Amino acid sequence: MMKPMTQGNPITLIILFAIPIFLGSLFQQAYILSDVYILGHFLGLHALAVIGAMAPVFMMIIMAAVGFTNGLCIITAQRYGANDMRGVRKSFSGGLILSVICCTIFVGTVLLFEDFILQKMSVPADIYDDAKRFLTVMTYSSFATMFYNYFAGIMRALGDSKTPLYFLIFSSVLNALINIIFIVYYHFDVLGVAFGTTLTQCVSVVLCLIWLFWKFPVFRLKKEDWKVPFGFLIEHLKIAIPMTLNFSILGLSMTIVQSICNQFGSDTIAAFTAASRIEQVMTMPLFAFGPAVTTYVAQNFGACLIRRIRQGVLQSFIAVTGMSVIMALTAYEWSDVLAGLFLNNPPPEVLEKSVTYIRITMMFYTCLGLIFVFRQALQGMGYSLIPLFAAVLELCSRTIAALYLVSAFGYIGICYSGPIAWTAGAIVAVTGYLIVISRYKTKLFGKLNQKTPVPRERKIRA
Repeated sequence: MMKPMTQGNPITLIILFAIPIFLGSLFQQAYILSDVYILGHFLGLHALAVIGAMAPVFMMIIMAAVGFTNGLCIITAQRYGANDMRGVRKSFSGGLILSVICCTIFVGTVLLFEDFILQKMSVPADIYDDAKRFLTVMTYSSFATMFYNYFAGIMRALGDSKTPLYFLIFSSVLNALINIIFIVYYHFDVLGVAFGTTLTQCVSVVLCLIWLFWKFPVFRLKKEDWKVPFGFLIEHLKIAIPMTLNFSILGLSMTIVQSICNQFGSDTIAAFTAASRIEQVMTMPLFAFGPAVTTYVAQNFGACLIRRIRQGVLQSFIAVTGMSVIMALTAYEWSDVLAGLFLNNPPPEVLEKSVTYIRITMMFYTCLGLIFVFRQALQGMGYSLIPLFAAVLELCSRTIAALYLVSAFGYIGICYSGPIAWTAGAIVAVTGYLIVISRYKTKLFGKLNQKTPVPRERKIRA
């Protein structure tokens, strides 16, 4: 059900909203994690290297879809916070139109440049053909990824973060079962995982769409709702495009690092893949604060409640800092056990490389948490250029660090490239937020329901 975040204790609302997102993100990662586990244990290091080599490309596709749809949903959340139901409907229909166009262009581009991408990533010859086939199928699945994230984002924009979780739990279990059937019983290669993942993602899309039309009457669109003013579409794109570039740049930086890692051979790729998956799981609680903060800030910005925004962001900052320390200690203590979950009787040097990566990156989880809170707060208010600049800086920092540190220290250089990028991005995000929020000249403490005039320059009527 719809739940406004313009009333109540800020941190309570954010945490309660973030918990289902965390669980949902965990189950969404279960798609990839189950693939890694099944391939690593039933098909060996060769299959694991295939997924590892292609993971950054597929992750970039996912991140682009997440960035674009989140940008579209920010306008929806702002209109909902302003109690503009007509604007909510127009935003929903406009987002559908833009999602179809964007995904078609994106998928076509990736398919057109597949060989170029594989060559630039230095994919080893022994896994090249399998990697290309895997990439082709997973690229087509981007349509399902795009629309699941859009429908889930719409639900969250209106305050419902639980329903997407339920669909993900169901589809994740289904994904694991189908993959096991394809790999173990029908002896498919890596394409079995690709087809299974695509099928279960489609199930999530269908369930979300049915639920939206059934439980949210506002989304039962009529003919006039599809007549979206061009200026209103542009208002969406002004936020969605920078957010897409933001997320895509982060994915591109991961792709560059993976291409450097690929030069070390299949064993190092397998070790890096296992460690990267562990990192993704460990940082899921921090990641969950991002969408929660975005929705909270967007709704309150639409309602002109700037003091509530300041309180919510401050409390979120305190929460993610504490969580970062806990995640880091857990990762350090259990790093060898965690890495072993995705490596079936690995050689000692492979396990050592995975543990090394985990123990180096976990010291910088706090910087990653700051990025999720302050970058998402800026995006919730519609300020997308500062996060974009932070993403560009992360890309440059990660790439330069990887290139120069690898030449000097080998594999250890790859391990430090991510933390260096996180630190640079956190500095920009925090500084940018402090500058933006100071413009509204609202004290931190006081009545939370006191409205502050918010300039609505270039606001387009829905």
